[in-house]
Amino acid sequence: MRLWNDRRLRLSLTGLGAQYLLALLAVGAFSVNTGNNLLYLVFSLMLGLFLVSGILSRRALQGLKVAGLEEGNLFARVRGGLRLRLEDGARGRARSRIRGLELHLVMDEAKVEPSFMGASSRSGETTVILQTRAERRGWARLRSLELRTRFPFGLLEKSRFIELDHSVLVLPHPRTPPAQPASWRGEGHRTVAQEGTSSPEGARPLRLGDTPARVHWKRTAQRSQPWVRTFEEERPLGLHLRLDLSAWGPGRPFERELERLSGAILQARLTKRDISLEIQGTEGTREIHGHAACWRALALAQAAGRGTGIGGEAPLS
Repeated sequence: MRLWNDRRLRLSLTGLGAQYLLALLAVGAFSVNTGNNLLYLVFSLMLGLFLVSGILSRRALQGLKVAGLEEGNLFARVRGGLRLRLEDGARGRARSRIRGLELHLVMDEAKVEPSFMGASSRSGETTVILQTRAERRGWARLRSLELRTRFPFGLLEKSRFIELDHSVLVLPHPRTPPAQPASWRGEGHRTVAQEGTSSPEGARPLRLGDTPARVHWKRTAQRSQPWVRTFEEERPLGLHLRLDLSAWGPGRPFERELERLSGAILQARLTKRDISLEIQGTEGTREIHGHAACWRALALAQAAGRGTGIGGEAPLS
């Protein structure tokens, strides 16, 4: 049963609260009809408990405000976390009081699961992680945050609404292609000196921890001090992606291409490779470096042509 509802506050009676209220009215009616002092006492205690429930739940909603929001890497159609920082305006011991709040976030074209906040931290800031699943890439607006509580006895449910003016950037879904694209040119390699077991690269003086099996006996005899062999191995260069916006028209094929490029960025990050993205558009060509920067560029990309094109990947030079 909803007792009142406005833009910022809402009060409703729970199922347990409705049963409690009926019992309260019944005890009150019996006490009036019989004049029993014990029933009067029970009625007073029950009424006081009901009022205390409302007062404590109101205090649990007070003093909180949104201090910030960290979006992290939130991908379309993938369950991710939004880190919401709440600031408690109370001081001293009041900061750590029990609240028992449910947090419900309203976000455009996304499903946000409720989260729970038991109590504020003593520092005044509390971080709550909200699991989110957005439906499409691009900017998504956060409409409001609802703080809901039945603390302490579950008789009344109070809600407080906080209007939000935040937007988060949703990245393209990281699609892994089943096969390499037709424009694949391979990936470059560079030779990096490393102490390994492949081909000998040179020699250096002996260091603490070197094994005797790696001693370079000829160089040791020439230098009159222990020298060991060093080796070299091949490491892959970073990945370079290309996207020609004029070759793509708006629609599902363009979104699939962005998802494929997003998946390539994710694979490069997991394998700890550098990444760069070259975007060709009506305003010229620009090159972006770094995993996060490339993802954000793809999230904001808009097709500028009418046809379909093929994105390319090439080695970094």
